[in-house]
Amino acid sequence: MKQKFHYATVSEAIEQLHKQGYTLDFNLADGKLMVADKGYAADDFMIADLYRYEGPSDPADEATVYALVSKSGLKGILVSGYGVSSDSASEETLKQLHYKYHQTQL
Repeated sequence: MKQKFHYATVSEAIEQLHKQGYTLDFNLADGKLMVADKGYAADDFMIADLYRYEGPSDPADEATVYALVSKSGLKGILVSGYGVSSDSASEETLKQLHYKYHQTQL
């Protein structure tokens, strides 16, 4: 699945994805996608779409918005900083999600 839209800001991407049914707001912790106190195995999800944002001068403004879908149909959003703001466990989980995403693009 190829990216269909580009949104000008992270908040616009999140708003539009919520309208498309991506209602869960995920965080990464210990290789799991977390919503409040509930954890989901990241392996059960794939990236449906992603949007990358780079700050014009401040690396702290860099972020990626992921639209994620599970095998069972759960849909949610993960917003992740990259570079200095990422940890190794989160980085490895994101690598696996990216690998599956790129495999579907071939």
